[in-house]
Amino acid sequence: MIDERLASLNITLPSPPKPAGSYVPVVIADKLAFVSGQIPIKDGKVVYVGKVSEDVTIEDAQKAARLCIINALAHLKTELKSLDRISKIVRVSGYVNSSSDFTEQPKIINSASDLLFEIFGQKGQHTRIAIGVSSLPLNSVVEIDLVAEITLV
Repeated sequence: MIDERLASLNITLPSPPKPAGSYVPVVIADKLAFVSGQIPIKDGKVVYVGKVSEDVTIEDAQKAARLCIINALAHLKTELKSLDRISKIVRVSGYVNSSSDFTEQPKIINSASDLLFEIFGQKGQHTRIAIGVSSLPLNSVVEIDLVAEITLV
């Protein structure tokens, strides 16, 4: 069902990006799947770089946040074999590479939250933080991690 929903939204999950450090992309603990921070990588390259309001528009940062979610879902699908095993998105943590005077981080992370709701409906509603930071790995504009509740097989 989730694959059909993704197709109806014209979303194709890519091969998940390789980790950029010494960590694993997903850890399963009981009924929770923890996805490591995802940056907006497409075809092996960081697509959106820089600071919001200095180098990147809010609209492009929102696109970056959506790409982070797509990459997180690609990792989850690889680990779980089916996104239908996700019973609830529990938590989303969003970090926005921002200039010191930028205060609209929630507008950027809202695009990630909205996408999860579009895909999963009520199961996509979650708790969240959206914070500004002075830098992110590889000069990415956004990094997002998430926690999902899953059904055991």
